Amino acid sequence: MAWIEFCDQQPWECSIDLSEPDTIPLTDGTWASLQEVNRHVNGTIMAVPDQDHWGVVDRWDYPDDGLGDCEDIQLLKRKLLVEKGLPQRAIRMTVVIDELGAGHAVMRVRTDRGDLILDNKNDAVLPWQQTGYVYVKGEGVDGKAWVWFGDQVAPTATAAK
Repeated sequence: MAWIEFCDQQPWECSIDLSEPDTIPLTDGTWASLQEVNRHVNGTIMAVPDQDHWGVVDRWDYPDDGLGDCEDIQLLKRKLLVEKGLPQRAIRMTVVIDELGAGHAVMRVRTDRGDLILDNKNDAVLPWQQTGYVYVKGEGVDGKAWVWFGDQVAPTATAAK
């Protein structure tokens, strides 16, 4: 419901321009932009649960006051990447199960070298397989609907042994 409310308030964030590419070339410039935005936002926004911040269980919004939960932080990253010229269609909100077994939002950037993850828990931009997360669902590239990933598990060091 929080995503729907966010989309109602900021419809441009949830509209899909099908003329945009759904993957982007991973150039040196793109890589630098991903790293810079991830580090910058992680370093300037304090992660705070919605209940403590807004007094509600779940709210998606930009962290304009310097506070936000994982969804808010990822939305700001997408906004900044789009301002740098990256196509919004290739930058998708994604829900995972984190290392603690809790729901968590990350930003998935679809590139010609595989999906990369921007995460407020890590300043490094990582290939999705290196996060250790279980991937549950994410924004689709062809419309407002979210798609299920079938709880795709990223390999971990212990699983690889």
